[in-house]
Amino acid sequence: MDLILMQDMPTLGKRGDVVKVADGYARNFLIPRGTGLPASDAARNQLMERDKQAQMAESRSRREAQHLANQLRRVSLTARVKVGEEDRIFGRVTTADIAGLLKEKGFDIDKKKIVLDDPINTLGIFAVELRLHADVTTRIKLWVVKE
Repeated sequence: MDLILMQDMPTLGKRGDVVKVADGYARNFLIPRGTGLPASDAARNQLMERDKQAQMAESRSRREAQHLANQLRRVSLTARVKVGEEDRIFGRVTTADIAGLLKEKGFDIDKKKIVLDDPINTLGIFAVELRLHADVTTRIKLWVVKE
């Protein structure tokens, strides 16, 4: 049976490839899981329509991330932390802390999108990278000051 693959399969081929497989494998495994569709013009059109919708959603997501990045460039955050002797802070400023500070400013950013190369455990000014999308990153300024 000829099938159009709807997703990459390491043993068969890439998405969109037309492959020849055993009838039972196609009927009992690939088609019920949505991995393949019988090769026909309708299946090809369905695949092209899915690709077009995915590209539109990706484009929309990238535009929204770029707009958010432009707004975030103007943001400066201040983290007030408790310090001990010689101005050593207790604990660290974490991505969750930064996400909370951003939420106070009106930006709902997931802490997984905040990239810290090194832990922030001293007072000072830091540039924190935000990876909003695979193609869109921005930096915000974070001031860590005594409470």
